[in-house]
Amino acid sequence: MKPAAPFASFSGPFALGTLSAPDQAPFPGLVVPEGRVLDLCTALDEPALTTRTLFERWAEVLPRLRTLAADASADWRPLDGLHVHAPVEPRQVFQSGANYRRHVIDLEVAHRSPDDPRTVEEARAEIAAIMDRRAAEDLPYVFIGLPSAITGPYDDVVLPAWAEKPDWELELAAVIAKPAHRVGVEEAMKYVAGYTISNDLTDRATVFRRDMKAIGTDWLRSKNAPGFTPLGPWIVPAESIADPGDLRVTLQLNGRTMQDESTKDMLFGVARMVSYISQTAQLLPGDLVLTGSPAGNGMHWGRLLRDGDVMDGSITGLGAQRTRCVAEESPR
Repeated sequence: MKPAAPFASFSGPFALGTLSAPDQAPFPGLVVPEGRVLDLCTALDEPALTTRTLFERWAEVLPRLRTLAADASADWRPLDGLHVHAPVEPRQVFQSGANYRRHVIDLEVAHRSPDDPRTVEEARAEIAAIMDRRAAEDLPYVFIGLPSAITGPYDDVVLPAWAEKPDWELELAAVIAKPAHRVGVEEAMKYVAGYTISNDLTDRATVFRRDMKAIGTDWLRSKNAPGFTPLGPWIVPAESIADPGDLRVTLQLNGRTMQDESTKDMLFGVARMVSYISQTAQLLPGDLVLTGSPAGNGMHWGRLLRDGDVMDGSITGLGAQRTRCVAEESPR
């Protein structure tokens, strides 16, 4: 599916993607805003190169990418006619929940008990105070996603027949540059190679286990169907994004704006997220850290995804993705 926004609109002199010509293997591409791409397998004389292996030696290769982006005599080709895949195949996907202040307040108010004696205003004020305290004193909430859920930024998204309440969650995703284990907040940004767009789809009906409430959330079933994580189109180097804590996250459904929020509303920024994850796990080059979704999900609007819906998602400086929802045929 073709994008709605300019095909190579992003901040900085270049970005990275994974592309393919018809009936040919995907290749890692150096993309420039003029709408041209350079096959990095050829330009770097490495036939087996992938976007992920670039991150495995990011400090070494980044200066070469800067030079190539400025080389008008290189073997550039037009983007038009190429298929845009997810920009990287990560080994690990870390996802954050309840990380946007207004989003959490909206959800808590929407799901409060009918017997709650508080007014809406009282409930919002009380939950807001809890969120402020959490940002100051608590830890991020992070769970694990599956790389097999990732799909391209313009591919159709199949809504499984069992998904009763599929919802959108547009998010900023950080891409890891080098192994990170037990790093401090003050050094965490040194481990971020760049940023991209993720739409972390969720089936709200299966988030909580119905058979045994004490188990809690079921992220496997609610978030990891094939294609439930449209990613990209591009990875923009961190040096081209002045402040990941001040970007606009916008999602339109069939042309109507549903999400339109700044990453300023995040409770835990990228540095705190990366540092927190690294205290337990080892982050690897090319891994993704999804930073959570802002207010404006389908549950807020009372309008969930259905067959034929088109989602247009954009984040300041990172380009735009467009995906169409296709209902899976129910098994006989």
